[in-house]
Amino acid sequence: MVSPAIDNLVAQLTRLPGVGTRTAHRLAFHLLRAPKDEALALASAVQEVKERVRFCKECGNLTEEELCSICEDARRDRTIVCVVEQPVDLISVERTHEYRGLYHVLGGALSPLDGVEPEHLRIDELLGRVERNGIEEVVLATNPNMTGEATAAFLADRLRGRVRVTRLASGLPVGGDLEYADEVTLGRALAGRREM
Repeated sequence: MVSPAIDNLVAQLTRLPGVGTRTAHRLAFHLLRAPKDEALALASAVQEVKERVRFCKECGNLTEEELCSICEDARRDRTIVCVVEQPVDLISVERTHEYRGLYHVLGGALSPLDGVEPEHLRIDELLGRVERNGIEEVVLATNPNMTGEATAAFLADRLRGRVRVTRLASGLPVGGDLEYADEVTLGRALAGRREM
């Protein structure tokens, strides 16, 4: 019905997270309608990021240099490390402007059912950083889902006795109604309550 080139483009676009067949078709036809220089600029940007961007050798963040700008920033608190699953999680924490320490990107979360075991993540690198860099606190900021919680529990066990281990608080979102909160979220909000 359409050309093999369009079929191939749609197939490649559906490999992106959150992009189904309909969205892939919409994107493909948008690219066909767009001026050639715009479409080629997108292709060039994808090629450039694949050639230039790599992982920071210290923390695992994305960078174009050997060390990322956060690891190189002398103003950061080097006694605290926030552990996240992916670089996108690091960006979310940075946007709060509340955290001034360093980071450690694991590269995922433990999920034995999916074949993700401790050796597949940057756990040994984290333990090495704690041993050699005078880290005093590790903040576990893995996702509050089953794999993130399992990863946090595993890391807490491995780090206990070496360093102070904390976990991001969880609970009710600002602007939410108690009526719509699930039992787990409400329970965590009660457990994590604080003085006012």
